[in-house]
Amino acid sequence: MKIALFGNEFSPNYIKYIKHLIQKLENENIKILVQQQFYDFLQENISFTENIQTFDRISDQDRIDFLFSIGGDGTLLRAVTYVRESNIPILGINTGRLGFISSISTDQIDDAVDHVLNGDYKIRSRTLLELETENNLFGTTNFALNEVAIVKKDTSSMIRIDAFIDDEFLNSYWADGLLISTPTGSTGYSLSCGGPIILPGTKNVIIAPIAPHNLNVRPIIINEKCKIRLKVEDRDQLALVSLDSRSRAFDSSLELIIKKADFKINLIEPKDNSFITTIRTKLMWGSDKRN
Repeated sequence: MKIALFGNEFSPNYIKYIKHLIQKLENENIKILVQQQFYDFLQENISFTENIQTFDRISDQDRIDFLFSIGGDGTLLRAVTYVRESNIPILGINTGRLGFISSISTDQIDDAVDHVLNGDYKIRSRTLLELETENNLFGTTNFALNEVAIVKKDTSSMIRIDAFIDDEFLNSYWADGLLISTPTGSTGYSLSCGGPIILPGTKNVIIAPIAPHNLNVRPIIINEKCKIRLKVEDRDQLALVSLDSRSRAFDSSLELIIKKADFKINLIEPKDNSFITTIRTKLMWGSDKRN
């Protein structure tokens, strides 16, 4: 079995947990591959007993069984750009803050790894969004697991975004920006903009304005099969579009087409974990003594 490790720099408080994780994998004779930059960080704090193979990209020849993302939700979103359409399942180990998709806390690492090695887990497929532009702004990484965000650039003025669903005019949004979010992203940026929490697998997409000028403009839920077309008007002629954490400036004359991607990302859900359990725990539902 081969397991790839991808991560970000983390607090020294977590070193003992990651050291234990690596020792556990080595004791189980698991072949470990580590993303190069993450390996450079780990080397300063952790000694490997085996020769470790590093990678800058994942190819079919690597034949990786699982990828463990070590960090917060942002780290896992970056890990998606390595896994892409390979169908390699991702386990998110949280060394960040809240962690909705990187939901395995450090005190759950032992049990979660045991479940993975024993095959005692579920695979949850998550929908992605794909961005199409005439000039192919993002190259081959033109997809997002959480959301596509269109926001103003270098100005305090609002921008206007004309939105069309399957070529039918929806609305002109006067706002700081607009979010197109997947169910996975419904607990992220969209949630802070007043969007609803949507359970994965419900095959919906959220369109949510960011600080809209008109207070009667609210988030709307549409079917994931719909094609969204956006046209931006900005005084500075430039705006920003982001796919998860990756941003590009674009000329406002450029049309943006957003649709469901033709592949999905597989997230590992260990035994006794679920999306409902995660949001109930992270949002502290039921913690009020009146409940």
